[in-house]
Amino acid sequence: MSSSVTGGFGRNAFNEATMRECLPKNVFQSLKRTLDGEQPLDPATADVIANAMKDWAIAKGATHFCHWFQPMTGLTAEKHDAFISPTKDGRTIMEFSGKELTQGEPDASSFPSGGLRATFEARGYTAWDCTSPVFVREDGKNITLYIPSAFCSYTGEALDKKTPLLRSMDALSRQAVRVLRALGTTNVKRVIATMGPEQEYFLIDQAFCAKRLDLVLAGRTLFGAKPPRGQELEDHYFGSLHERVANFMNDVNNELWKLGVTAKTQHNEVAPAQYELAPVFTTVNVAADHNQLTMDTMQKVARRHGFVCLLHEKPFAGVNGSGKHNNWSMATDTGANLLDPGATPHDNMVFLVMLCAVIRAVDKYATLLRASVANAGNDHRLGANEAPPAIVSVFLGDQLTDIFEQLAKGGAKNSKAGGQLKLGVSTLPNLPKDSTDRNRTSPFAFTGNKFEFRMVGSSQSISGPSFTLNTIVAETLSEIADELERNGDVKATAQKILQDIATKHARIVFNGDNYCEEWTAEAARRGLPNIRSAVEAIKTIPSKENVALFTKHAVLTENELKARTDILLEVYSRQINVEALTMLTMARRQILPACCEHSAKLAQAVTAVAAAGIKADTQKALLARVCDGITALEAGIEALDQARTKAAETKGHEHQAEGYRNDVVPAMQALRTVADELETVVDAKLWPLPTYAEMLFIR
Repeated sequence: MSSSVTGGFGRNAFNEATMRECLPKNVFQSLKRTLDGEQPLDPATADVIANAMKDWAIAKGATHFCHWFQPMTGLTAEKHDAFISPTKDGRTIMEFSGKELTQGEPDASSFPSGGLRATFEARGYTAWDCTSPVFVREDGKNITLYIPSAFCSYTGEALDKKTPLLRSMDALSRQAVRVLRALGTTNVKRVIATMGPEQEYFLIDQAFCAKRLDLVLAGRTLFGAKPPRGQELEDHYFGSLHERVANFMNDVNNELWKLGVTAKTQHNEVAPAQYELAPVFTTVNVAADHNQLTMDTMQKVARRHGFVCLLHEKPFAGVNGSGKHNNWSMATDTGANLLDPGATPHDNMVFLVMLCAVIRAVDKYATLLRASVANAGNDHRLGANEAPPAIVSVFLGDQLTDIFEQLAKGGAKNSKAGGQLKLGVSTLPNLPKDSTDRNRTSPFAFTGNKFEFRMVGSSQSISGPSFTLNTIVAETLSEIADELERNGDVKATAQKILQDIATKHARIVFNGDNYCEEWTAEAARRGLPNIRSAVEAIKTIPSKENVALFTKHAVLTENELKARTDILLEVYSRQINVEALTMLTMARRQILPACCEHSAKLAQAVTAVAAAGIKADTQKALLARVCDGITALEAGIEALDQARTKAAETKGHEHQAEGYRNDVVPAMQALRTVADELETVVDAKLWPLPTYAEMLFIR
């Protein structure tokens, strides 16, 4: 079995090993220089590569190719074209040119553009991202060659998630190389941002989802009373896999392995029906592509197994929501991890500079980092005693905190060691003990040789948070490089920089319980921002400071940044609008009729019992309770309808989003409270929706 896994891994990916086999040696070497950033792709070389790709894909049964890109919807997009080309004699041949490989032309005005494109300005371009492997994908009998691509407008503005990510990778590399050279490391040509995103998700039986309009249209339950049992027994996390779920996971793994996605870790998560999949680290743009493939593959494979895969940040109230823990680091083209502390981190100058650069970036741009994870779904999750709070802070652990405090006093002299852990059982080995514990409540935690950014929502593309993180770190590295380059005594200058950062940015370091109320008060005393809503966070994006940041490093222009802000606000409003309309439909057409039918049966029972000459006090009390609930339900429906209508008619993306947040969301919660209370008293046979207990526990 292991040989079939290793032998079949990446068999549908046109990766480096496949390219080495399929391409002439000189073409492969030319492409390698392009991949290493040393030269642009030559058109003649592109023609040879395209022909080799075509032959390889056709041999696997492919009939079409597509440029696969990530528009501002946060999803992926693809337009399929056949390889066929007609001949003069009425036949066809299979062709694929270098131009078709490197450039495509989708309709730019039909995707979110934030005003960068008008309806009549339709032309847009996709450009092959040659650093992310092309792959063949099998969707039933349809087999297609997928070309990972960037997407821009006719006038060159980025209309996607990938373009700024690629730009930010270049920016980070430029500034990190400057710092390394100033510190005496001259053999590094490029620094690569790496990423390993953990993906959380729920699996629900398809039959239940089909009966829930909220899951179908909104991806989360808009109604649902608390079940008798949730996650309080703490028995699901890392529990044994249900056979049906294990079969699903096996199929997901095999599908991903064929595509070269290194799916490695899988397990039950904290909430019932919740699971996690994590890959091995790779370059951040490839990780972004692979994560999109992972989400799409899980949803497709789930349907084969009679499941629905829910990627919403909070599909169920009262149990843990789902995040996407982004494990981020920096590596050189020589193979060194710049965030690896080594055995003696206190005298590892490169590590200390890189570590402090990240700390400074997170503190200086905490608001921007918070905005990078802002969406309507994450508003239900962040700060809900299950996920990182909306307050950004950094966990360093005992060893690095001690070193950081030493730096503030003028220089680090020693490092705390981990030692060994003795379990007191003769048959168990002594375990090497890490130098620090982990903190699962921290939004931005150092975890050995990387930082884990835990605030990212499960449905999000990792590209946005990643290009934000790359850019803010590039900025602080740029500031450090400027100081190192203008001063002769590099060692003394570096020590001064480290001391300055450790002194000025100590406020962002917090190793305690981020869930507790005391931390909220302490964070306020420290002056750390606490931005609770997505709307509030998104509004901060186009600040003068952020415009200067992104334009300086050529990641986003001012127009591109403002366009993204408008898109995010518009998406927020539209998502809440869909949820509100779905609630109104369910309340009017399902819940209200069921409650009325139940009240009618209760009224009949009251009449029948009274006619028998027996007191019907209990039946009367229950009838009154249900009728009062029906009245409150109708009032809640009317209130939500009015709030939604008012918000929908509000002009301006910012004002409209504020209307949905301030008026519609509370009206939705009020309506849900009434409906959930009615669920607990209405006859189960009449209740029209599958319950939480059924969806979370029946497999």
